[in-house]
Amino acid sequence: MSKVVAIVKLAAAPGKGKELAAAMDFALENVKAESGTRYYILHAEVGNEDSLWLYEMYDSQADMDAHLGSEWFKQLGGKMGGLLGGAPEFHVATPLGGKGL
Repeated sequence: MSKVVAIVKLAAAPGKGKELAAAMDFALENVKAESGTRYYILHAEVGNEDSLWLYEMYDSQADMDAHLGSEWFKQLGGKMGGLLGGAPEFHVATPLGGKGL
């Protein structure tokens, strides 16, 4: 199977970017135990600390589905409650090539 990538924009409520990033530490710790998760990297947008981006790469669609269906992931929403300024933007892609693949 081919790898699957998700690029997710998390817009924090105004002034809540640092708190949202801290809440995401829960996710960053939990993905360490997911064997099919290759990359799960949180970024802060330069010049806008209320805009966070996640780059995620999974070995397969089944691995992404397992991530999204995990018990810890179900708890993540509660940890982000009140910190988001809107619904996350979720984009899924198939990597075609490049350094590191």
